Amino acid sequence: MSDLSKRSTVYFDPDIHHALRVRAVNTQQSVSEFVNEAVRRALREDQDDLSAFEERVAEPVISYEALLNDLKSHGKL
Repeated sequence: MSDLSKRSTVYFDPDIHHALRVRAVNTQQSVSEFVNEAVRRALREDQDDLSAFEERVAEPVISYEALLNDLKSHGKL
């Protein structure tokens, strides 16, 4: 960890904590390194999702009810 790292207390379910410890050992990482990478992946996924929303903002919106009615009218339901 670098000198710029911040410490935080996180409470895990005991089974999750055990799995984290086992996974960290199997990947030759510390639990902190493993958790940091998992959080980075989750944040990248969020960023990708936000980008996809921005790209699709101009698409027409259809209600769920209208979608079902359309599927039914085309014999797909």
